[in-house]
Amino acid sequence: MSESTPITPNPDSQQEAKAVVDRNAQTRQLLGMKGAASGETSIWKIRLQLMKPITWIPLIWGVVCGAASSGEYTWTLENVLKSAACMLLAGPLLAGYTQTLNEYYDREIDAINEPYRPIPSGAIPLPQVITQIWVLFVAGIALAFALDVWSGHQFPTVTVTAVLGSFIAYIYSAPPLKLKQNGWLSGYALGASYIALPWCTGHALFGELNWKIIVITVVYSLAGLGIAIVNDFKSVEGDRQFGLKSLPVMFGVSTAAWICVVLIDMFQAAIAVYLISIHENLYAAILLLLVIPQITFQDMYFLRDPLKNDVKYQASAQPFLVLGMLVAGLAIGHAGVY
Repeated sequence: MSESTPITPNPDSQQEAKAVVDRNAQTRQLLGMKGAASGETSIWKIRLQLMKPITWIPLIWGVVCGAASSGEYTWTLENVLKSAACMLLAGPLLAGYTQTLNEYYDREIDAINEPYRPIPSGAIPLPQVITQIWVLFVAGIALAFALDVWSGHQFPTVTVTAVLGSFIAYIYSAPPLKLKQNGWLSGYALGASYIALPWCTGHALFGELNWKIIVITVVYSLAGLGIAIVNDFKSVEGDRQFGLKSLPVMFGVSTAAWICVVLIDMFQAAIAVYLISIHENLYAAILLLLVIPQITFQDMYFLRDPLKNDVKYQASAQPFLVLGMLVAGLAIGHAGVY
């Protein structure tokens, strides 16, 4: 019987694997995702980390949904440029302002939950963080006002919405109100910021914003509350130590996971029922079909282990939610609910 030859690890393969892992960690850090690594030295990359680019996507998409629901969007160069400017407003500027503000006020909690983040790791001084907050805020409000002028609004709808969103962001993170101390208030504040506000902004940019659109987006934001809860699972330990009553802290991880998925599915179904009521049956059917893979991924990943699978769940299930938002926006625009 022949003796087996021991397999010696290839040093080059090990180095290549380590390099891939390091690049993945750096990418996650740059985007503001969980499970990143510290060590970035470029000040501009550090500033971008504070703004968490991964969080810009839902707000940019909300602008698209709002433009669709207006029923007035046409593919002209001016409208494309106007849309791009509105996406810049919703994503890099005001979402960036919100995330930087939150990083500033959460620096002690992040030192426990995510010590690799720029502030707790010491990668950027606090005065520079404060300057960044103000620059993003002022630039956002200025661009919002420019969009109102560009659109010929008699009432500065975009500017008022931008100021409202900025105020919600401040009271979400900062004392004395610090809405994130309460899981329900903080979750809905995030849901509204990620769905209702950018949707209404995109709608107002091309159409007439009315109470029906506001109510629809406010209801849809209750599904956004479920999305917001997902973000709380990664910080249970720090939230508990600092007395923040996130839903996983209040109800336990398992119950909070069920609350999360029920809110997402239930209010999407409610929007589908509304679409049926305005005789947009095809769009309603498509929206309901998009809920099915969501439920599948909820069972496969999130409900089984929300602490381990939160990021995997968001990557697999959230695209169906955002596609459903666009379907709803197209249906509303087609039905003329404006």
